[in-house]
Amino acid sequence: MLTNPVLVENAAIMLTNPVLVESLVVFSIVLCVHSVIWNQLSWCAIALAIQAFYVQHKWDRLLKSGGAVFQFRPSANSGILPACMVMPLIGMAVKERCQDSGNVFFERFSLVVTATGMALALFLSLIALGITRPVPTNTCVISGIASSAVLYTIKQILTVSEVVEVLEVLLIFVYLSLILLYLLPRCFTPGEALIIVGGISFVINQLIKRSLNASEAKGDPVNYFLLVAVVGSLLLGIFFSLLFCFLESETWVSSLFFHMMTAVLGLGIILPWLALLIHRHPIMWLLDFMLHSQTRIYLLGYWVFLAALASVIVLHQNSKRSSMSKKHQASTLVRKYFHLIVVATYVPGLIYDRQLLHVASVGCLVVFMLLEYVRYFRIRPTGQLLRQLLTLFLDERDSGPLILTHIYLLLGVSLPIWLFPGPCTPKGTLPGAGALVPYAGVLAVGVGDTVASVFGSTLGEIRWPGTKKTVEGTATSIFAQIIAVALLLIFDGTVNLNTSYSWIVGSITLVSLLEAYTSQIDNLMLPLYLFVLLMI
Repeated sequence: MLTNPVLVENAAIMLTNPVLVESLVVFSIVLCVHSVIWNQLSWCAIALAIQAFYVQHKWDRLLKSGGAVFQFRPSANSGILPACMVMPLIGMAVKERCQDSGNVFFERFSLVVTATGMALALFLSLIALGITRPVPTNTCVISGIASSAVLYTIKQILTVSEVVEVLEVLLIFVYLSLILLYLLPRCFTPGEALIIVGGISFVINQLIKRSLNASEAKGDPVNYFLLVAVVGSLLLGIFFSLLFCFLESETWVSSLFFHMMTAVLGLGIILPWLALLIHRHPIMWLLDFMLHSQTRIYLLGYWVFLAALASVIVLHQNSKRSSMSKKHQASTLVRKYFHLIVVATYVPGLIYDRQLLHVASVGCLVVFMLLEYVRYFRIRPTGQLLRQLLTLFLDERDSGPLILTHIYLLLGVSLPIWLFPGPCTPKGTLPGAGALVPYAGVLAVGVGDTVASVFGSTLGEIRWPGTKKTVEGTATSIFAQIIAVALLLIFDGTVNLNTSYSWIVGSITLVSLLEAYTSQIDNLMLPLYLFVLLMI
């Protein structure tokens, strides 16, 4: 059989380009999703992926030439394609589940999520095309066709009020992007900014909507706690960032002002805001919630022990640094200790009390953000100490003024729990592979990424072309996640996979391949893609 040497050479070049292989994996995930879910939005999603693939190269060129307006995270590609597909795929997967359960309200809500994700992706593409010189004619044509398809479909499936909601999120996204990308240079790639700022923009819009209808507010207080905590913490950060542009943050006077204003804003604005939504005093509600059962008390005590253990690890690793090795960084193995602690934290919570885990993870996010503010602004008395302690655990992705790795880890394991469509699951769990949806973060980050990193760095010899990741690391990652699923079948009685084993193995394999080739924050990206694949 004759083969074309040019085609063989082109294929070899493609396989050595990690960006192209990453794109191929993302396209495979998109096609897998739409092999199960095919509706009016499917063509739009595929068109969006194609145009994002072309636009990604324009963003990559802008990043290399320094023409991307803002300073993005170096040593990584733009990540536009994987980021553009996250929110639309999540919306479509959740919509399918809500449609099956007959929950019309959340089905419409999921449509808004999908349309919003597509609108944000198109907006980011428009920016790239607008600042690229010379104007990329072919890419503009492809983006125009994709945009026309998306806009026409949105017009057909959304009501006027839902379209307005999408535009509101887009407007918030524009202003919030300008603020965060200016205040936090080199912290994100364009793709990471799309996911993070897009998600925050959606949360802000939802909180505003529900606050305006507070008298009619219904629903689980746990969900309102998430909205208020995220928005409140973000507003604190923006407020102090603007304030300390004019004040020296390292003095005792500024530090005292920081603590006072945090207390004033927390007790005077954030807590009353939450009380307005849940129609109860937040502190009393939280105490009643935590002390509701003996199981919750045991879990809280166990989590306090693990938090103390993590603190001891940080202190111990710092104590090993001598004055001659100030530039010493913690090894990969040491950093993965925290992944194991996260697994030990989340698995019991997922098995015994998911609502408590939901609230505790939100509270932990708030604490992490406040501690990062203290570290970043060097607030006395602990700011400088935190800066010294956490410097040991920096990696190449912490290239900006903020240290976000630990926050990304928390988000990675928590997002599948926060995004889980509880109202669309009358029995509290989904059938088949869907039963593993809350475990998506634990599997992808806590187990898969940890095993891949440890085994790949210690035993790996065969590297994936164009990357530092190894075939051995990926293979052991897949195997470890399959073993973890088998253990969950034993210990979690709500997990009943029926005949979906092949789909689970395929999903884990695709996400593990994405981990091997992506240069984006894997703690954030991998759980979301595994969430989508398991949800359908």
